[in-house]
Amino acid sequence: MINSYQDGDKFTLAVDCIIFGFDNEKLKILLIKRDFEPEKGKWSLMGGFLRKEENLDEAADRVLQHLTGLDNVYLEQLHAYSAVDRDPLERTVSVSYYALINASTTPEINDDGEQYAAHWFNIDEAPELIFDHNAMVRHAMNRLRYRALTKPIGFELLPEKFTMRQLQSLYEAILGEKLDKRNFINKINGLDILHKLDEKDMNSSRKGSFLYMFDELKYNAKVSEGFIFKL
Repeated sequence: MINSYQDGDKFTLAVDCIIFGFDNEKLKILLIKRDFEPEKGKWSLMGGFLRKEENLDEAADRVLQHLTGLDNVYLEQLHAYSAVDRDPLERTVSVSYYALINASTTPEINDDGEQYAAHWFNIDEAPELIFDHNAMVRHAMNRLRYRALTKPIGFELLPEKFTMRQLQSLYEAILGEKLDKRNFINKINGLDILHKLDEKDMNSSRKGSFLYMFDELKYNAKVSEGFIFKL
């Protein structure tokens, strides 16, 4: 039995963030172009190394805020990647997280004078990534699809006020399939967690489309009574 800390091998621990956004039409992912070796000039997820004074969640928050300037966003831990040869420079274990933000409220993020430049890509047009980052993205997409059908996390990707069409477009982008308009609206209305406003979005049509808001207080009250979100 190993009974001494000195008997353990030392290695580097990192976090990598899969940052999803939605621009009211397409599901997007935020990637960086590396300006350092290894894999200089190739596209990557945004990541960083765990510091002595922080836990993994705090490290992921720091990485996300450094790149986007945002805090208090939806962030969920996914998986640990520990293949011996996943990083050619040194033995590194990475814990992945995915974040959900409204891409339309986040300006294009360019070279900030440090070691990377960032760009939004449509999820189905994203380039090949370094190391095992493609596997991380696939894992995150599977989790996002599952969560979107069992929890109201999709609203994290929308503006505070949105149309029913924007909501349907979001779910179609996440699920990768077209949805029947009538069935979708009936399911959403059946959940009874949206607040219909008197305001309209006049950009969608001549008559305009009513705007809605997610009623978080009502949703939480329903959950406390046993309500289960399911689409």
